[in-house]
Amino acid sequence: MQQLTSLNAIAAADWNRLANTTNPFLSHEFLQGLEECDCLEAHGWIPNHLVVYEQTRPVGALPLYLKTNSYGEFVFDWSWAEAYERAGGQYYPKLVSAIPFTPVQGPRLLIDNSHSTPDAIKAVLLRTIVEITATRGISSFHCLLPEKADEPGYDTFEFLPRKSIQFHWHNHDYRDFDDFLDHLTSKKRKQIKRERRLVRDTGLDIEVLTGDMITPSQWRVFHEFYCSTFHRRWGSPRLTLEFFQLLSERLPRQTLLLLASRNRDYVAGAFAMLSGDTLYGRHWGCNSQYANLHFELCYYQTIDYCIRNGLTTLDAGVQGEHKLSRGFEPVITWSRHWIRHHVFRKAIRDFLDRESVEIDEYVTQLNSHLPYKDAKVE
Repeated sequence: MQQLTSLNAIAAADWNRLANTTNPFLSHEFLQGLEECDCLEAHGWIPNHLVVYEQTRPVGALPLYLKTNSYGEFVFDWSWAEAYERAGGQYYPKLVSAIPFTPVQGPRLLIDNSHSTPDAIKAVLLRTIVEITATRGISSFHCLLPEKADEPGYDTFEFLPRKSIQFHWHNHDYRDFDDFLDHLTSKKRKQIKRERRLVRDTGLDIEVLTGDMITPSQWRVFHEFYCSTFHRRWGSPRLTLEFFQLLSERLPRQTLLLLASRNRDYVAGAFAMLSGDTLYGRHWGCNSQYANLHFELCYYQTIDYCIRNGLTTLDAGVQGEHKLSRGFEPVITWSRHWIRHHVFRKAIRDFLDRESVEIDEYVTQLNSHLPYKDAKVE
């Protein structure tokens, strides 16, 4: 077992073999790019990746960060930190397995799929993270948005389960965007058509570009939009221009940029990434306000892209009930948490039990307001 303070210490081919997924956010190219382009440590993400070796061959890994805050996680534990520190404890630093600044589900226990005892490697990773957390006096470990929340090892080591909600759009074999609209109620169909018409009437041109088509000047203008949005809403931007440009070079087929222009001047942009069957909408920004342009670039254009390219899912991330009326559905996601202090662990378990009931009730309420004619699409 080794703990790596940089992904430069493991070959990209070895890491990607363990990840064994088309999910771009777990790739060595994406995660190492965050390190290389100075997106992490200044914002409280310190790489501490775990790798299991058999002789010199990596057979298991856990993407892992030592965190000095809770920014960029999207599974919110600020109230936990406040309660822990009111009681005299030190909540930070904590350990987190997640994709920085990216609330996307995916594998976290990365295992060589040709190995004869994969469960044993998973157990080694989980046991090691518990030991590290306990022996170093770290308050907690948080595995955020794992693809499989029901791994047997989580319960063995008392990893507490937590529910969250995201909003995803699902492609039910629609022929085209109009076919999708035909499955909506009349009111919602008219609303979307009106919103799209208002954007068209402004005379805006929209380009949909893959990574190999994006020029340096287009990345620069999008990054200005991205930074402008961050400064208005959250403070310091996390992702650098160099990082976006690096994605074009290393993951060109999985990088997507949507740009809106007027009279050849760009006014807004949206950034997304692709896996084998999913489009992930990630960031948006603009320098001029146009009614419904956010919906057009981030939802309608990306839905249309999914339909035209046979993708099954558009992952629009966390928050935003406004997504519901535009065809997105609530999806339960999970995280797992190990709390070192046994009294605080019990308090968190009780909190999560109550929160789980509230989330189930909230999802039921959301599902009763879906815009589809059949009320709930299975």
